[in-house]
Amino acid sequence: MTDKETYESKNFIEEIIEEDLKNNKHGGRIHTRFPPEPNGYLHIGHTKAICINFENAEKYGGRTNLRFDDTNPVTEDTEYVEAIKNDIKWLGFEWEGDALFASDYFDKLYEFAIDLIKKGLAYVDDSSAEEIAEMKGTPTQPGVNSPYRTRSIEENLDLFQHMKEGAFEDGAKVLRAKIDMSSPNMHMRDPVLYRIKKVTHHRTGDKWCIYPMYDFAHGQSDSIENITHSLCSLEFRHHRPLYDWLIEKLEIFPSRQIEFARMNVAYMITSKRKLLKLIEDGYVTGWDDPRMSTLSGLRRRGYLPQSLRRFCNIVGVAKRDNVIEMELLESVIREDLNEVATRVMVVQDPIKVVIENYPDGEQETLTSVNNPQDENSGTHNMTFSREIFIERDDFMVDPPKKYFRLAPDKHVRLKGAYIIKANRYDSDAEGNITTVYCEYEPSSKSGEDTSGIKVKGTIHWVDANNYEDVELKLYDRLFTDPTPTSHEDKDFLEFLNPESLKVVPSAKAEKYLSEVGDSEPLQFMRKGYFIKDKDSNDERLVFNRTVTLRDSWAKIKQQLEKSKQGQ
Repeated sequence: MTDKETYESKNFIEEIIEEDLKNNKHGGRIHTRFPPEPNGYLHIGHTKAICINFENAEKYGGRTNLRFDDTNPVTEDTEYVEAIKNDIKWLGFEWEGDALFASDYFDKLYEFAIDLIKKGLAYVDDSSAEEIAEMKGTPTQPGVNSPYRTRSIEENLDLFQHMKEGAFEDGAKVLRAKIDMSSPNMHMRDPVLYRIKKVTHHRTGDKWCIYPMYDFAHGQSDSIENITHSLCSLEFRHHRPLYDWLIEKLEIFPSRQIEFARMNVAYMITSKRKLLKLIEDGYVTGWDDPRMSTLSGLRRRGYLPQSLRRFCNIVGVAKRDNVIEMELLESVIREDLNEVATRVMVVQDPIKVVIENYPDGEQETLTSVNNPQDENSGTHNMTFSREIFIERDDFMVDPPKKYFRLAPDKHVRLKGAYIIKANRYDSDAEGNITTVYCEYEPSSKSGEDTSGIKVKGTIHWVDANNYEDVELKLYDRLFTDPTPTSHEDKDFLEFLNPESLKVVPSAKAEKYLSEVGDSEPLQFMRKGYFIKDKDSNDERLVFNRTVTLRDSWAKIKQQLEKSKQGQ
């Protein structure tokens, strides 16, 4: 099945929307929303929710709101708000009008709470959090009513007013819905609607000292905004009865909650709490560390926004949670980068080659095609002279069969340049090769070859008289286990990959790298895809590896399987 076929086949959300349009529900209007909590940066799992909400609205001529569900001032920050906006724009989406906030509706939500109290459907409870949890019972055992459940409407109104005015300390009282303490759904056993938090809010300051719970603010904010289709991930399916109950009892706009399976990718975690722990404990450098699953981290690593969107479309929309193979994501990234990345030569572990029959002191300019996949990609210049750098593993003194690189008395082609033959070499006291002495065939220049010499191997190189020292950060998977948070008996930190970052402090690169832009995708020939890091400056150029050219992990897994079979 092609990507296009995957995208065009209808999923269950599209079927629901099309049925609603057929029945002219809500006057044929489609209005979705993406409602992140501003308590951390967006991660790869959010990408799917963003795509589902924005792309469905776009497909059916609707609109999408960006609303921050900012109901917990303890964990929320303006930094997160701005980062979320930047990530959504980077993915290529625009929301309807200005960004909205649940805090915009605090007055209205308070009125909703008063309405529930007046209807006898909410009460103030003096019980502690521990007592409330105990009273709720278990999934197999019904709960028991709070001793405060029978308070009069007048007393509840008075107490709730005093809660709002700051008369009580944090945790002293909560407002609970009066539903059913024997409900098989734990979320319907008199859930807490409001709690006291004497904390400054990032937008409303100290105006409020009571804040609505997420379950109360979320659905009612949808209704206030006349959201027709509230699309959210599967973990909220058990919250839907409460969502619907509140809409029914408050007699407000009937937004409809529809759940889909969240996107879990192997070797990545999407818990904001755990991501924050990685930062606070110093395992990564920040929310935008290129090993993180955050969109800012993936952007810094060199992932393309169109690749993430295409990946979401390939994965599709499901009703059951599953784990997507990392290999699929990396394959999509490679395919897209191959189409746009500029090819550049960089030598990670250099040894010097002296071309003895090349004129001493002479240097010529060669032309390199930026991307052979794109005839309009243009070219850039590189220089060639008597001394060049090649990779250490591109020369062997005693090579095995089918080794088609450089060896004594063997020919090899230099990418975009000439054919050379190794004549002799120098080594140090430990036997490490230090210099290889070669001769070149002047008639073998790439594109003009009349030498008649047949070679099977081509290697990359860099002019030793005109190069740029660059630092390479070779990023790999942050975890060694595909599902590091699924082990009940182990901490996810036990699965941290000690090889998740290797630094090459001084690789030799074409001078061209000093000219590339901050977001220009690059392919370092035979090495992988890279992008210039934000820490680069005039004195130090740093490049992050986005992904290898091949799936080295798949090869490792195959080797492990063969090893197991041989035991």
